[in-house]
Amino acid sequence: MPLDSQSQAFIDYLSSLGNPPPETISPKEARKNFSKIFQSPGPELHLVEDRFIPSINGEIPIRFYKYSNAKNSPVLVWFHGGGMVVGDLDSADGIARFLCDGSQYSVVSVDYRLAPENKFPAALEDCYNVTKWIYDHAEDFDTNQNQIAVGGDSAGGNLAAAVSIMSRDNKQPHIAHQLLIYPMLDCDFTTKSYIENAEGYLLTQIAMKSYWDHYLNSESDKKNPYALPLQLTDYSNLPSALIITTEFDPLRDEGELYAQRLKDSNIDVELTRYNGVFHGFFGRATLIDKGKLAMEEACSSLIKAFNK
Repeated sequence: MPLDSQSQAFIDYLSSLGNPPPETISPKEARKNFSKIFQSPGPELHLVEDRFIPSINGEIPIRFYKYSNAKNSPVLVWFHGGGMVVGDLDSADGIARFLCDGSQYSVVSVDYRLAPENKFPAALEDCYNVTKWIYDHAEDFDTNQNQIAVGGDSAGGNLAAAVSIMSRDNKQPHIAHQLLIYPMLDCDFTTKSYIENAEGYLLTQIAMKSYWDHYLNSESDKKNPYALPLQLTDYSNLPSALIITTEFDPLRDEGELYAQRLKDSNIDVELTRYNGVFHGFFGRATLIDKGKLAMEEACSSLIKAFNK
């Protein structure tokens, strides 16, 4: 099926802006363009507060969202998309608000270090350190340390999967659930979805190659499952997961393969492919009906994960 009319209208609108492809400009310029395009409104909440988490690499900015003044609430640690190169707390603000409002749980959005200034594993270190800090200081977030989920879209999905793997390997913190939205999990550009969707649907094959080049240090990183979670050989004892993919997306096949590998390892995983939409539709819940449906599914998966 072709792109649905709402998705096509959004892509046509972006095309009309005339912004150059991100791989043709500097990361700094790409960040400015990304921030202008992908900021979106979200619902009002009980609390939205910017904070900083200490680490040996300097303070890590976060934004803390609370639905109510409830104590001992589950929390989702959210990692924004942007190919590890673009994106920030503001570009993720709308998604974080909708996830908080729809689940009625708290959300912590992480402003991790970006490439190429900070290559792998800088972003992962920040994301893991924030998650571990919340686990160790649960009272500061009015949460239960055994009710922590991680999630992210695109590059953020990579980081959520990698934090889950690292937490399992380190035996802490405990991750109850992972929410992976069209995750960026491998750099195999020969998959069917990479070939079918190489261009024309917002995220391109050329842009993805550029993002991976910015993020990775060397060829050896391509074998590291903390950088590319599909390089993992042991999928046992990972958290339950919801993985959302979309038809017109170079990353579609890797997300679906990851879901299958989790299932094969007896992990409780749900996989949903949304047809007729593009990579990026999840953050457009106010413009694209299937984006709203995907957001509702994501919130339901969090509620289900913490009410087993």
